[in-house]
Amino acid sequence: MLNFGSHMSAAGGCDLALVRAEELGLTSCQIFTKNERQWSAKPLDPAVVERFHAQKERTGIHLLISHDSYLINLASPDDTLWPKSLAAFGDEIDRCATLGIPYLVTHPGAHLGTGEAAGIVRVADGINRVLNDRPDDTTMVLLETTAGQGTSLGRTFDELAAIAALVEDQTRLGICLDTCHVFAAGYDLRSLENYEASMSQFESTLGIHRLKAIHLNDSQKPLGSRVDRHTHIGEGELGLDGFRWLVNDQRLAGLPAILETEKTPDGENDRRNLATLRSLVESTSPDVD
Repeated sequence: MLNFGSHMSAAGGCDLALVRAEELGLTSCQIFTKNERQWSAKPLDPAVVERFHAQKERTGIHLLISHDSYLINLASPDDTLWPKSLAAFGDEIDRCATLGIPYLVTHPGAHLGTGEAAGIVRVADGINRVLNDRPDDTTMVLLETTAGQGTSLGRTFDELAAIAALVEDQTRLGICLDTCHVFAAGYDLRSLENYEASMSQFESTLGIHRLKAIHLNDSQKPLGSRVDRHTHIGEGELGLDGFRWLVNDQRLAGLPAILETEKTPDGENDRRNLATLRSLVESTSPDVD
C-alpha cells in the first residue's frame, strides 16, 4: 500500500508538522522548510532542528518531503533571476540536509519564451551546478509533473525524461507524479485501460524506478485543460476511478503519497480525503501491471 501523507503546516516550527501528521495517522509528510513565497529565509533554528530529529524518531515518520519555493525558476533565461533561483534552490537542499529530509520536490520551471529545448538544457544545467557544489549531500531532487500552463516545462513525460537525461548524478534525481497535473496535461487515469496506458508511457520514457513520490489531488478542470486547480478526492474531474487503480498498483507500494488539497485548521478535510483514499484500497489488489 502507499504511505499516505499530506502537506502539513510548519507554523511554529518544522517539528510541529510531524506532530500534526501523527495526529492524522500519517506515515509520510511534506512541508515547506521556509516561506514558499519569499526569496530570503532565516537560518534554521538549531533548537527546532533538534526537536525535528527527535520527533522523527518518536513518531516514526521518516518518509519526508520538502517542497521548494514557488519563486524558483530553474528554466529562467533571465541572467538575474536564474542565479538567484540557483542560490535559493541550493539553500533548499541545504535545509533538507540539515533536517534529514531525503526528498526535495521542485517544479522544472518555465522557459518564458526561449522554447522547450532551451528550457530543458537550462534546468539540467542548474541542477548540475547546485548538486556539483554539494558532492557529499544525499538529498534527492524530485522533478514534479506539471499541468503545462503557459511555458511551464514538465507537462509530458518526454520533457521530464529529456531533463533527467542531462543530469549528471542520476542517483540524486527522481520524479514526483501529481495526479491533478498529469490529468490536466492529458494523461487519463480514470479507467484501468487508460491508467495502464499512461503508466506504460511513464515506464517507457522515465522508468517506474524513478518515481519516488506522488501528489494526490483531484482536478477541478477537465482532461487536457493544462490548468492546475486542485480539489478534494472524488469531487473533481478525476473522480474516484481516477485514484482507484493508482492506490492499488503494487508497483507503487511503499511510496509516499501526499495530499495537497485544501486544508482546514482542525484537519477535517485531510481526514475526509484520507478516508476516501483508504476506502479504495482493496484487500487483494487487482492485477495492475
